[in-house]
Amino acid sequence: MEYSNPEIPEGINYSKSHPLREFALLAGGVLAVIFIGVLLLGIFADHFAQYIPYRVEKNFRVLVPAKDDGPPVLHAYLDALADRIVAAEELPEGMNITVHYIDSDTVNAYATLGGHIVLYRGLLEKLRNENALAMVMAHEIAHIKYRHVIRSMGGGLVVGIALSMLNSSLGNEVVNSVINQTAQVGILRFSRAHETQADIVAVNALQSMYGSLAGAEELFVAIREQETGIYAPVFLRTHPGTDERIQRIRNWRYSHGQPDARKIKLPADFRKWLRE
Repeated sequence: MEYSNPEIPEGINYSKSHPLREFALLAGGVLAVIFIGVLLLGIFADHFAQYIPYRVEKNFRVLVPAKDDGPPVLHAYLDALADRIVAAEELPEGMNITVHYIDSDTVNAYATLGGHIVLYRGLLEKLRNENALAMVMAHEIAHIKYRHVIRSMGGGLVVGIALSMLNSSLGNEVVNSVINQTAQVGILRFSRAHETQADIVAVNALQSMYGSLAGAEELFVAIREQETGIYAPVFLRTHPGTDERIQRIRNWRYSHGQPDARKIKLPADFRKWLRE
């Protein structure tokens, strides 16, 4: 029997594609799987968290101020306005709203677990009429009505647990950083959906209470004044674009013949109350 040792052609064990291209395709596939997984986890958590009984949610105090600022007359006014909004939005029985006020320059307001909404002086001082104040409160109360807070926290908790398990198994800081950033993009989509729903509910509440949407956009005008001018892409924002929200409300007003509807004045001593 005769044996031979043929010469092996060069490059037979090498892919014709560039290694970096193959790595990019593989990395892109992994990130796509992670992104889809995060979306599915978020959908699952967002859907089922809302079925946690509200009486259970009320037992948790998250981001609730230890004490409230402002005189009793301010709280009486805010509570009365909240009651009108609750009636307009038709909150379920047993879903009570507690309004908190903080004497701070912060231009913000937020809703948290258990029916608590927090208002800051920095934002309230920028509002020039009761309609605008009602829009702020109606927006936050809408978050409570539709359980947005517990749904967002539930989604964040589930996704966070999943990512921590994935991170510990991979053990690569660079890969982990990319994974976390990819996951955040998926989570932010739910927050934008919640914000849009709260805007719509608040707008309807104002229409019910005042017969118009006069002053509704002032909340977002005040927010826009605080923005730095550096805008992230839409898919990286937790909220819809401010200009988009302002224009949406103005379009609605004009299409319903409400360009100059009357606005209700705030109490004469309102700004004095804010600093007491």
